Amino acid sequence: METENTADILECCKCHVTLESRRTDFVYLNYNFHVDVPRCPKCGQVYLPKALVEGKMADVEMLLEEK
Repeated sequence: METENTADILECCKCHVTLESRRTDFVYLNYNFHVDVPRCPKCGQVYLPKALVEGKMADVEMLLEEK
C-alpha cells in the first residue's frame, strides 16, 4: 500500500538520513516544472513517486506528441 506522504518513511541509501519533501525543479523533454518531492537534505538525491512519473511526466509526453 502506497502512502501519500512517503517522505516520512524514506531514507537516503547514501547518507542514511530521512528524505524531506522539498521543491525540486525538473527539465523533462525540454519542459520545465517544479514539484515537491522527497529529497535528501544532505546530498540532494530525489525519490520520484510512481504517481509523478506516470502522471505529470506522462502528461508532458502526451503534450509534446500532439505538437
